[in-house]
Amino acid sequence: MSTLLKIDGLQASYGHAQALFGVSMAVDAGQVVTLLGRNGMGRSTTIKCLFGLLAAKAGNIVFGGQPLAQMASHQIARLGLGLVPEGRQIFTNLTVEENLVATARAPRAANQLEPWTLQRVYRLFPRLQERRSNLGWQLSGGEQQMLAIGRALMTNPRLLVLDEATEGLAPIIRTEIWNALAALKQEGLSQIVIDKNVGALLKLADRHYVMERGIVVWSGDSHKLRGEPEIIHQYLGV
Repeated sequence: MSTLLKIDGLQASYGHAQALFGVSMAVDAGQVVTLLGRNGMGRSTTIKCLFGLLAAKAGNIVFGGQPLAQMASHQIARLGLGLVPEGRQIFTNLTVEENLVATARAPRAANQLEPWTLQRVYRLFPRLQERRSNLGWQLSGGEQQMLAIGRALMTNPRLLVLDEATEGLAPIIRTEIWNALAALKQEGLSQIVIDKNVGALLKLADRHYVMERGIVVWSGDSHKLRGEPEIIHQYLGV
């Protein structure tokens, strides 16, 4: 299995306050990987550095063999990184369908997965097809999250990154989101998932990275994490 993303020794700061202290992690092609930890421990900061939204002070990020240092966010996205941001950030004054096509992009030659189209997104989330003429502000929180995922998929990513995948959603909607992510994994789409629902992540993910105060304090697969409940209790408060 080839390595799609490798982060090595990543350091980052907000002004004079250092937030990351040498974060290292990797995602292989087709893998689902999680970043776990309490709020403020560096998970979202790691994602910001990955997408060029925050400049790294030190370390390396290599995606698909391409170093991302000094690249602009739009250039990074074109390499095949798709983001479902915390807070969704959909276009509230556009319809569902307009949101989906606004950032649509043809797949890169290196992407061997079936291309994402409107109809494919609608098959994954039938509710979006039902609401395709509704404006973004008219959607429920769950529908907005489905739209945010669909919008990211329409960029035809090689790696889908979800920051707080199911935060604040009703249980029935959470289940629908987890089922969709499992279906994407079955198709071979690599993912990084940030979420607090450890039970769902243990079923979905191949590998977990636990963060505490800007460093990775533990990593391993789901079987290993299930066997160390003290890690979950100490660093996740679950």
